[in-house]
Amino acid sequence: MNNIVVCIKQVPDTADVKINPETNTLVREGVKSIINPFDMYAIEEAVRLKEKTGAKTIVITMGPPQAEAALKEAISMGIDEAYLVSDRAFAGSDTLATSYTLANAIKKTGEFSVILCGKQASDGDTAQVGPGISTHLDIPQVTYVKKIEEFKDNTARVERMTEEGFEILEAPLPCLFTVVKEINEPRLPSLKGIMRSKSAKIKLLNAQELDIEADRLGLKGSPTQVVKIFSPERRKGGEIFNCAAEEAAEKLVNILKDSLH
Repeated sequence: MNNIVVCIKQVPDTADVKINPETNTLVREGVKSIINPFDMYAIEEAVRLKEKTGAKTIVITMGPPQAEAALKEAISMGIDEAYLVSDRAFAGSDTLATSYTLANAIKKTGEFSVILCGKQASDGDTAQVGPGISTHLDIPQVTYVKKIEEFKDNTARVERMTEEGFEILEAPLPCLFTVVKEINEPRLPSLKGIMRSKSAKIKLLNAQELDIEADRLGLKGSPTQVVKIFSPERRKGGEIFNCAAEEAAEKLVNILKDSLH
């Protein structure tokens, strides 16, 4: 089996998200960053597949230099090799430009059988980058995977979550899977893994090394742009009716009527 590639993203810890009211942008200075929670399940599944098949695992992320910390955390969990895709030319990328850049970076890592992504990122919630990567690489994709059952004759058999339950699909390899949290329980880094991650060398890929079209990167290659971002207003506290049900219902109806005028 060829390499197993995991795409991850470093995101602000959701408990610490702050917005600059003047620039309408996220405040990242002094804010703790973490691996996107859904990507932790992709990392764990890659390590489990390595243990079953003996394949090499590779983690890759696109971001600023500090994203190296996320890659080292993935190595501490059992990933073999890491790539940081970083260049000022990538700044301002939307999901289309990001998936294009990552797809070309993945080509630089060697032959692969499986690409794993979390189902979506907690800071954007678009769920578009994984499918975008598969499109740029022209390979099949299966989203919302809750179980990878087996690999046989260059195909993978998986269970995919749906609103009604799940469906069992077979996909030819190479293939991209986006996974949901039901797929596994991420392990804690081992002491050996932590020690290995400290000395691990992170391979850097910039725009020049990728040798890709400049007009498809960053803001130039992003047909969608964030114009404004803001925190919603706090909801006003509700009212508790300490009375009989019929009287409470009447009061509620009157409040709803008043709100319509």
